[in-house]
Amino acid sequence: MSGPASPAAATAAYATRHAARCAPGPWRTLAGLTVSSIGLGTDLGECDAGDDERYEAAALACLAGGVNLLDTAINDRCQRSERALGRALRRAVQQGVVARDEVVVCTKGGHTPFDGVPPRSSREYIEYVRQHFLAPGSCRPEDLVGGNHCLAPGFLRAQVERSRANLGVQRIDVYDLHNPETQLRSVDRAAFLACIRAAFELLESLCDAGWIGVYGTATWDGYRVLPEAREHLSLRTLVALAREVGGEAHRFRAVQVPYNVVMPEAALAETQEGAPDEGAAPTHQWGVPRPRRQPLLEAAADLGIAVVASATLMRSRLARTLPLELRSAFIDLRTDAQRALHFARSTPGVTAALVGMRDPAHVRDNLELVRVPPPVEAAKRLIGR
Repeated sequence: MSGPASPAAATAAYATRHAARCAPGPWRTLAGLTVSSIGLGTDLGECDAGDDERYEAAALACLAGGVNLLDTAINDRCQRSERALGRALRRAVQQGVVARDEVVVCTKGGHTPFDGVPPRSSREYIEYVRQHFLAPGSCRPEDLVGGNHCLAPGFLRAQVERSRANLGVQRIDVYDLHNPETQLRSVDRAAFLACIRAAFELLESLCDAGWIGVYGTATWDGYRVLPEAREHLSLRTLVALAREVGGEAHRFRAVQVPYNVVMPEAALAETQEGAPDEGAAPTHQWGVPRPRRQPLLEAAADLGIAVVASATLMRSRLARTLPLELRSAFIDLRTDAQRALHFARSTPGVTAALVGMRDPAHVRDNLELVRVPPPVEAAKRLIGR
């Protein structure tokens, strides 16, 4: 499935077409593309035909209703989520709901994916990995961390190729390395950075080939934990690696991080090294300015990196047990799920907020938010900024 030459113009056209049904402020920019501030996620659910159909229907409803950001991963439901989104996108194009390049398609690679169903035993799992990854030569045993995570270039190239086939697209708009901090459980930081550099070199080459538009990292702990933690990721260091590999025009342009009212670290925790503070007293040893620390959202803004929020409902828990303060702040909304999602997408620095949707009622509820202006000042008050 191909599209016109300018995704930037196409996504802007999608926003213009939906302007009448959307309130001011729901559109953001991600690497030059116009995206809705709400995106569809696909990680939860069963590996069965029922949830395949539900995700396909949810994606169609989103594309028709003003949401043009679709986010998945090759290991989501054993590749079934990618395939469901691929079918939905194909139907939407055939029915004239969207043009291909009006949709921002994002996926991830890094975890070894199964095909359709998970293995029934450890023996079956070992044989699956041997047959699908080791025997073809896409990775070596020593490349696998924990038996199921790999960032070797050959592995990633094969994963991108499979994801393109699953999704039915020539170009994946945003390709994320999935939980790269997993590697730090088994290798030292120098080896980790060498691994990331090799992965970035591959991804830059795939951008040149037109297989992907831009790339990034989708993490759980990496950007939320303090620099002293083993699994900490420095966004500034990763951007520097991307510059070494791709120059100033590098394509490392997005990160994904959990963010919600009970996991606010991206906005509040000073986990990232900022630019040196020229006004600070020098360190006694080297006589250079101390680097200051800042939250991820501030660091990303300084570095020109888009931030996509995941886990906005905490796997549906916030739809049932929302803190009273947040419920009171958004009292005009009908459901706690709407309030939690509204908070995440309204936080300054968040480009878009993902939410898993496969229940038709939940899709309808969440699509109501495209008609509600993001309450940026209320979100600032809730996080104390």
